[in-house]
Amino acid sequence: MKEEKVILVDENDRPIGLMNKLEAHEKALLHRAFSVFVLNDNQELLLQQRAHHKYHSPLLWTNTCCSHQREGESNIEAGSRRLMEEMGMKVELTEMFHFIYKAPFDNGLTEHELDHVMIGYSNEEPVINKEEVESWKWMKIEDVKSDMKLNPDEYTVWFKIIFEEFYHHFEK
Repeated sequence: MKEEKVILVDENDRPIGLMNKLEAHEKALLHRAFSVFVLNDNQELLLQQRAHHKYHSPLLWTNTCCSHQREGESNIEAGSRRLMEEMGMKVELTEMFHFIYKAPFDNGLTEHELDHVMIGYSNEEPVINKEEVESWKWMKIEDVKSDMKLNPDEYTVWFKIIFEEFYHHFEK
């Protein structure tokens, strides 16, 4: 299987090259990424629990899905592709905002991403890909916020960062 490449970018999201995903995370180089948040009519957020065999952050709860754009793929195309691959859902997405964050992991890898955050709405239940996702649940946004404070070790590092940004934009 060919190693997935990420798009290296500068701080203005201009592409400056491609690199194998693992190498970019080992070297903590800034690269393009996206995070998808799906909400239902009850203003509940669809969370996924990462599969138990993931090489980092296994069994931790996180946003609906996230990954990296492929060369030549728009942010919306990438988010839609990955939402179908991981959650088996087709949802119309809208880009909300983007920002840069850096989050080191215990295993020596670092997420250093220019993250494009997207939102979509659906009342459908996901059909999860067990290679990617262990479980899922709907949670009220306020409940996510309070549970993250009570049980921070149950959530991915990047989700805690992204959720704060998402929450501020969602409040507006």
